[in-house]
Amino acid sequence: MAQVPQTFFDALAVRTWCGLALETLGRAREEIDAINVYPVADGDTGTNLYLTVESAVAAVEAVFAGHAAGSGPDGPTLADAARAMAHGALIGARGNSGTILAQLLRGMAQVLAADDPAHADGQGLRLALRQAADSARRAVAHPVEGTVLTVASAAADAADDARGDCGTVARAAYDGARAALAATPGQLPVLERAGVVDAGGRGLVAVLGALVETFTGERARAVAGSAYPNPSEGRVDPAADRAPVDGAPDECADSAAAVPGQEGPAFEVIYLLEAEDRAVERLRERLDALGDSLVVVGGDGLWNVHVHVDDAGAAVEAGIEAGRPHRIRITHFGAGDVHTTGAERPPRERAQRAVVAVVPGEGLAGLYTEAGATTVLARPGEPPASGELVQAVRRAHAREVVLLPNDADLRHTAAAAAEQVRTEGIRVALIPTRSAVQGIAALAVHEPDRRFDEDVVSMTSAAGATRYAEVTVAERQSWTMAGICQAGDVLGLIDGDVAVIGSDIAETAETVLDRMLSAGGEMVTLVLGDDVPGTVADHLEGRVREGYLAVDTVVYRGGRQGALLLIGVE
Repeated sequence: MAQVPQTFFDALAVRTWCGLALETLGRAREEIDAINVYPVADGDTGTNLYLTVESAVAAVEAVFAGHAAGSGPDGPTLADAARAMAHGALIGARGNSGTILAQLLRGMAQVLAADDPAHADGQGLRLALRQAADSARRAVAHPVEGTVLTVASAAADAADDARGDCGTVARAAYDGARAALAATPGQLPVLERAGVVDAGGRGLVAVLGALVETFTGERARAVAGSAYPNPSEGRVDPAADRAPVDGAPDECADSAAAVPGQEGPAFEVIYLLEAEDRAVERLRERLDALGDSLVVVGGDGLWNVHVHVDDAGAAVEAGIEAGRPHRIRITHFGAGDVHTTGAERPPRERAQRAVVAVVPGEGLAGLYTEAGATTVLARPGEPPASGELVQAVRRAHAREVVLLPNDADLRHTAAAAAEQVRTEGIRVALIPTRSAVQGIAALAVHEPDRRFDEDVVSMTSAAGATRYAEVTVAERQSWTMAGICQAGDVLGLIDGDVAVIGSDIAETAETVLDRMLSAGGEMVTLVLGDDVPGTVADHLEGRVREGYLAVDTVVYRGGRQGALLLIGVE
C-alpha cells in the first residue's frame, strides 16, 4: 500500500520517516551485511544500521506515546520528534556506519529543531541535509572518500541545487546519493576488487529512499549492492575477490590493518560518554593516538565514542578520564580473522544448541557466560531491542537456541526476535523467564545433549518453580499493592508486585524472604547490586540458617543491575 505522503517536515513526518527507514533497512539488511568488506569485513553494517534506526524509532514512539497519555490535545512538536530521533540514534548507535548515521540525524535535528518551528519546508530540509553531511564529516577523525561520508555530501550537494517542496528536495538528495554510491568503487580499490559499493553508503541511500517515500508516497527505486548498479556504467563480477583491507585506507582513519603483512587493531570499543566539550577534544587526541576508525559524535554533554584499538583498557580509561563512560561494548575481532590478517575467515561450524539470555548487570553476565550462555546486557532504563536479541542469537551460531528474556516486559520483544530468527532456519524456544534468578534456575538444569524438547521442558519447569523478588528504591510517591510509598522508600516486590514498604534494605529484604519461604523452598539465590554492602547478604544468610534449616543459600554480585537485590526461592 502506498504511503500517505507528508506535505511538510513536521513531527508526524519524522515518525513516518523513521518507521519507513526501519522497514527499508530490514529488507536490505542482509544484502548490506553481505557487501560489508570495508573497513572491516565483519558482515554487520546492515545490522548495525538497523539497530541504530530501531533505537531512533523507539525514542520517537516514546515521545508520541507520552503526549497521547497527557491531557493536552496537541501532539509533539517537530523539535520534540527530531530531538528524540537524534537522541535515540545516539544511544543506540552501532559500529562505524551506525555511529556516523547517528551524527547525520543529529545534524538534521539541529536545523529542524532550531527556533522550535511548527514544520519545515523544502528550504529547511536542504539546510538540514547540509548540516547533517558537514557535522558527520567533522565527527570523523580522518575522513576518506568513497564511504558513507561521500554519499552524504553528494546528497547535500544535490539538495542544495533543488528548488521546491520537501518531496522535490528529498528526491534530489536521493538521486545524488545514489549516483555517488555507484562511484564509490572507483574511489576505493578494495570495493572495486570485491565488486561491491560501500556498505555504509548503501545503507544511507536506503534511509534517504525512505525520506522520498515519506514526502511522495512512492517507494524509491531499488539500489543494487554490486558495484556499478547502472548497466551503462559496466559491472564488476560480484564473485571477484571479496577480501577486505589489502592496502585500502580505513573508512574513518588510515589503518594499520590496511597494509598487507601488518596486523590491525584487535578490538572495537564503543561507549556512551557523559562529558564536557573540552574533555572530549582531549579524548579525541588521545584515542587518535591509540588506534584508528575513530568517530566521536554527539554533544550537549552526551557522546557516542567508537574506535578500533589494540589496548581496549586504555580506550576505556581515556573515557573515564574525560567523563563517565557507560554502555561499554568491546568486540574482539579475533586472531586470524579478516581484520587482523587480510585473509578469509574459515567458516565456523554451528553448535547444536545454545542459550541466549538477557542479564541486568555485568556480574550476572559473567556468571551466565561461565555457564555457557550468550548474553545481552540490559542496563537500568536501557532494555535491549529485538534487533539486539536477533544479533545475539546469530552470534551464538547454533542450530537450536533457548532464549531467556529474564524480564516480563521483554517477553514481546523476545517473541519478535524469536520469530525473525526462525525464518533463518534456527529452531528457537522462548522460555518466559521474568527475572534473572529464574534464568539461573533454568540454566542450572540445561543439558545440551538431551533432546531439544526435553531440555526446554526441564528448563521451563525449573524457571516456573522459582519465585522471584527484588528490593529497590521508590523514585516517586505512588500507590502500590502494599499502600502508598514515598520517594526514597525501600520497596520489596514479590513476583512483580509491591509487597513490602520499608526504610532499611536489610529489614525489608528479610521480610520479603520470610514471606517467600513461608510457602516452602529448598534454595535461596541472592544477587546483590553494586550499592548493597556485603553485610546485607551476611544478614540474610544468617536468617536462613537460623530459621530454615533445610534451605541452602547462594550469593552472587550482579554489578549495576538496577535493583538493589534480586531474590530467588526454588
